[in-house]
Amino acid sequence: MTRSQPRRARGTVGHAYSALNLRLALAGFGLVIMAIFAVLAFLADLAWLGAVCAFFAVVAVVDLVIIQRRRAARRREEPGARHSLFE
Repeated sequence: MTRSQPRRARGTVGHAYSALNLRLALAGFGLVIMAIFAVLAFLADLAWLGAVCAFFAVVAVVDLVIIQRRRAARRREEPGARHSLFE
């Protein structure tokens, strides 16, 4: 039985509340797609849409940095442990 994250609860290195590897894959996908859409929007003279897509690409980059920092902290706490995509 899985429980959802308690309200206002913060995960720790030992008990994470998000699947970091899955978040990493999704953020990478979002970065690539939003960058492509931004370029296509700017080429189609839709500057407002290009700016929105570029903003979301920047958000994906920030998310990637945060995820990598959390994964590094987890590796320091659990050296040699292998985690699946959903852990």
